[in-house]
Amino acid sequence: MSPVVTVLDARVAPERAADLRAAYAAAAQGPFPPGFIRSTLLQQASDPTQWRIETIWESPEALATMRQTGRPRGLQIFDAAGAQPSISVFDAIADVVPTKGTA
Repeated sequence: MSPVVTVLDARVAPERAADLRAAYAAAAQGPFPPGFIRSTLLQQASDPTQWRIETIWESPEALATMRQTGRPRGLQIFDAAGAQPSISVFDAIADVVPTKGTA
């Protein structure tokens, strides 16, 4: 199975950005659900109220299993900042990873 990527996008009021960062930092301490590969918190450079969490999952099954355990942690992170994210799920089709010495 190919990995899947979840993308949560939301506007966060500037005065709540610290709440978002703190909730993300707390989540980064784990524990992590089975099939979790990586997550990244992003802030849009041209609009600092626009935030995104991109998370890579080992497979659609891993994502489905995580969703059955309760409210997903990414949604909880945005909840902590008073924001309601939109959710998108993408199939990972291809990766580009430079090999050592080609950068």
